[in-house]
Amino acid sequence: MGEVSEDRFWETTPLAKLDRAQWEALCDGCGKCCLHKLEDEDTGELIPTNVACRLLDRRMGMCSDYKHRHAYVAECVRLTPRLVDELDWLPSTCAYRLRGEGRTLPDWHYLVCGDREAVHAAGESTRGWTVSEDDAGDLEHHMVEREL
Repeated sequence: MGEVSEDRFWETTPLAKLDRAQWEALCDGCGKCCLHKLEDEDTGELIPTNVACRLLDRRMGMCSDYKHRHAYVAECVRLTPRLVDELDWLPSTCAYRLRGEGRTLPDWHYLVCGDREAVHAAGESTRGWTVSEDDAGDLEHHMVEREL
């Protein structure tokens, strides 16, 4: 189990004022933002799949080559405070989204509880139910009825 930070920056500092380390620390390691989604042509609704980006370490919920990800996955979004409000595909539990909406982080977020494994224990990560895009085939065969 890790230590919970004393300054609780995630509760007090607006997204736009976070330094680089604080910004990166907000990521809970769920990996859900790295899942492919399909868009319904008629309604525009996003439909989640269980197919993960090839760079996602599906056990840890983190990018396996975060620093160089854009060289391999050109469409990977470089998330910024400005983009948080614009991206409708961010998971409902995403700390960036929650903080952008003025909401608190869930109890299982490691910044709150000090445990990096809590996101997995809470069933809020990609661990155990996803496949890599390298192995998946047609995304339409991988749609899931799971809220991301």
